[in-house]
Amino acid sequence: MGTANEQIRVSDSVKCEIERRRREGERYNDVLERMFSTDRDLHAGFDRWSNTRADRARETRDAYEEESIERTRRRSEDAQGFDVEEY
Repeated sequence: MGTANEQIRVSDSVKCEIERRRREGERYNDVLERMFSTDRDLHAGFDRWSNTRADRARETRDAYEEESIERTRRRSEDAQGFDVEEY
């Protein structure tokens, strides 16, 4: 990336946003160049979570999915045992 040879003033909120988007080893200039690039990488936001955090998110999602499938199965079984003519 290019070399920064100018200084600019930014608000605290802008600085916080740049810091939030900053990747390990990046300078502020690198972040801004990436953000303003016309040929943005669609995968630029990926890999922002650590492997541990990503694994934990996948495990949580899988657990919710399993619970949903089980809940749907139970409801289906309950509905099969329901006799409409009794009511």
